[in-house]
Amino acid sequence: MITQHFAYKFTEEWIAAWNSHNLDNILCHYTDDFSLETPMALKIVPESGGILKGKEAIRAYWAKGLELIPELFFEVYEVLIGINGLTIYYINRATEKKSAEVFFFNDAGKVTKSFVYYVQ
Repeated sequence: MITQHFAYKFTEEWIAAWNSHNLDNILCHYTDDFSLETPMALKIVPESGGILKGKEAIRAYWAKGLELIPELFFEVYEVLIGINGLTIYYINRATEKKSAEVFFFNDAGKVTKSFVYYVQ
């Protein structure tokens, strides 16, 4: 079960990792075989169908994303807590694009899958 303490600690570390643009720091929050579903993958990796699996594939995708948006900076609006997951509602100040990302965790507290949704 996700506790409030875990949710806020994860969010703080996850946001700091993204804002540092350090892929190793970002990826340390995930299992080796995690999956990511996001409409942005359709734009950057069209053949993915919007679903990427595994750290290496997602590392390449995120590296390309950071290259395309070098001034990326996330700011949190809300953290929503569920049973086995949480959702972070945030904005990328570089693009002013709002997102909600849903994370599911294993028993070790690592992300096994995530889904990203965007305000259109």
